Amino acid sequence: MKKKVLVLFGGVSSEHDVSLNSASSVMKNIPTDKYDIVAMGITKEGKCFVFNGSPDLLPNGNWLKDEALLEPAVISCDRSHHGIIRLADGAKVEYIDVVFPVLHGKNGEDGTMQGLLEISGIPYVGCNTAASAICMDKAVTNAMADFHGIAQAKWTAFDKHAYSGDKDALLASAAEKLGFPIFVKPANAGSSVGISKAKNIAELEAACEKAFEHDVKVVLEEGIIGVEVECAVMGNSEPVASVVGEVVPCNEFYDYDAKYLANESELHIPARLSGDMLKAVQEAAIKAYRALGCSGFTRVDFFVCADGSILLNEPNTIPGFTSISMYPKLFAASGVPYSELLDRLLELATER
Repeated sequence: MKKKVLVLFGGVSSEHDVSLNSASSVMKNIPTDKYDIVAMGITKEGKCFVFNGSPDLLPNGNWLKDEALLEPAVISCDRSHHGIIRLADGAKVEYIDVVFPVLHGKNGEDGTMQGLLEISGIPYVGCNTAASAICMDKAVTNAMADFHGIAQAKWTAFDKHAYSGDKDALLASAAEKLGFPIFVKPANAGSSVGISKAKNIAELEAACEKAFEHDVKVVLEEGIIGVEVECAVMGNSEPVASVVGEVVPCNEFYDYDAKYLANESELHIPARLSGDMLKAVQEAAIKAYRALGCSGFTRVDFFVCADGSILLNEPNTIPGFTSISMYPKLFAASGVPYSELLDRLLELATER
């Protein structure tokens, strides 16, 4: 008997459009001999609809243009329902076996949706509520990495209240501790949104102002010279690591445009590193995955420096699943085709 999978897409997030592209690819590749798909879209305003059209209509918001394809619906918090409530023509409960939240950034990747699904009692793909929240907040991630002895760049963090009260002292302290260049990031935003590279105090101030547009807390990290590599990890109690990929950004660093818009960054799979170094990155990815409490799947990013050190860059608990995304590419290169990968992730959700 087929299982019914609810694919969630869109969301109230700066990465709404990326989610549409990812979900379109996911819906096209979930094996239909094992699963029936129900698609639920969340608009930028937070309205929820079951979408009854083709996944080809998701990109660019085209799924919203034909009202005949939309049916208001919500995820039920009543565990006896174990599913959604379709709201057209009265309320009708529909049982869902497992959820695939293809939601990037805030309100989807940060533990909020995971918390709702925990309450609903429906299995879902990806990290649990706590790990999702930890990995979304870069300051908390960095603190956890320090606690577990995971090597990373020097860093500091402060919130908007502290910044408004003693801006000059905070900027001077960061410059002294980290040296220039400094990368400034919103603590809670995904896929390099709001990130800047500062080469002096004036640029550092501007970078903080930009980051505060996206979150009330910012993280500052020393600039690292190294090879940017990514490793896809999958599993619950016994996670496995993919081959390691290398990113050569088309921009000065791997920002949002370089990841999703320019489509000109170089990807090397496997990364151009020695066999011993590739194995070391895989081991570091598994260590970080376990330390941060991840399950299901996560992409873990690192810098590999000339002296051989491997520094954690960041985890991504719902990595992109677009046609150019590294996570499915890395597992495809590891012998796990896209459809099989999705099947495994759905099985891991039910297993957990």
